[in-house]
Amino acid sequence: MASSGKAGLFLIFVTVFIDLLGFGIVLPLLPRYGESFHASKWELGFLMASFSAMQFLFAPIWGRVSDRIGRRPILILGLAGSTVSYALFGYATSLGADGMLVGLSALTWLFITRIGAGIAGATIPTAQAYIADVTGPSERAKGMALIGAAFGIGFTFGPLLGAFFVSDVQEAAPSPAPGYVAAGLSGLALLFAIFKLPESLNSDSKSSKRHWLDFGSLQTAMGHPHVGMILGTIFITTFAFGQFETTLSLLTKNLGMSQQDNFFAYAYIGFILTISQGFLVRRLAPKIGDYRMSLFGVITMTAGLLALGWVAVTGSANMLYALVPLAVIGYAATTPSLQSMLSLSSLESEQGGILGLGQSMSALARILGPIAGVVLFNEGKTPANPYWFGAGLMALGLIAVLMLKNAGFRPGESRKQENDSIEPQTELD
Repeated sequence: MASSGKAGLFLIFVTVFIDLLGFGIVLPLLPRYGESFHASKWELGFLMASFSAMQFLFAPIWGRVSDRIGRRPILILGLAGSTVSYALFGYATSLGADGMLVGLSALTWLFITRIGAGIAGATIPTAQAYIADVTGPSERAKGMALIGAAFGIGFTFGPLLGAFFVSDVQEAAPSPAPGYVAAGLSGLALLFAIFKLPESLNSDSKSSKRHWLDFGSLQTAMGHPHVGMILGTIFITTFAFGQFETTLSLLTKNLGMSQQDNFFAYAYIGFILTISQGFLVRRLAPKIGDYRMSLFGVITMTAGLLALGWVAVTGSANMLYALVPLAVIGYAATTPSLQSMLSLSSLESEQGGILGLGQSMSALARILGPIAGVVLFNEGKTPANPYWFGAGLMALGLIAVLMLKNAGFRPGESRKQENDSIEPQTELD
């Protein structure tokens, strides 16, 4: 890889990492802030889902536009949008539950800021395209791993940083400081991109398809052996984990944990996720194979969600720290193995389209999971509902994974091109 390519990778990593620090600061606060602003269970669910919904809608748009005008302008635009959205989040928080701004309630402004942050944050695929521009085929996977590393490290250190700007009293009023800190970090990344980040798009760069869920392609994919079960398991796994992520802040509140302790819990999860994906899964997957890794992940995540349901009933903060790694490690093991199995179950000519469907299923699950999680958490007599429901879904996922082997899935074998006259698809989705 040329030195300019290495410099570009470093710069894109730093840019994405700083921006994701802001994301890690704000995410743990949303459920608690939403409750403080008198959001109903449905409003809180939609507030949590709005970010993912905007990413689902706008990621293909930013991808196409970046193919035309370049990666750098879109990345700068996204960082500017994040800066403004987080600053508005801080200001809306400062208004208080009954505050108004230009005739709109503070809760409405929270929705506006999350929608804006989702639109701005949908530029992550553009960052991936930047990496594709500056890396050769042999270095591509290593380059793409930088985005995952930026997510893991940002999600670990963002909550740790946010903990210094909130009270250690459980019922403290929402503080605008985390929003302003997140805005400052995104502003720093914006300046870094403006003055240091070069353009990567050139005449040799290939456009990449960015699309929403294609129901025609979905119907075709379901006709292939194993693909339907794998797509369904991807949806189930992401849906169940999305419920957990969304309701964790509400659970820590029920357990008597302060806003500061809540940040520490999220940082703990980010650390476990980073270690699991960076070391445990990376080292074990080549040895035991994708199928066994997915089986281990689904079983472990099911057990973890059942354990979280027990924690929600018993009300033990110490047991939360002891048992939450089960769910996180299970998710870390399941996600990459299912994506790999999806690729192995697809024709060489359909790799891009099938993997794109996998991404779409994950995106839809991240929209619907938070809504279901918040509603279930606030329904009935126990806050354990979303975790037990998630465990039930994961049991279905376990059945689907077991059925893969019974249906003849052969771990380690990819499906070959059935028709040599078909041009293999090389574009990234």
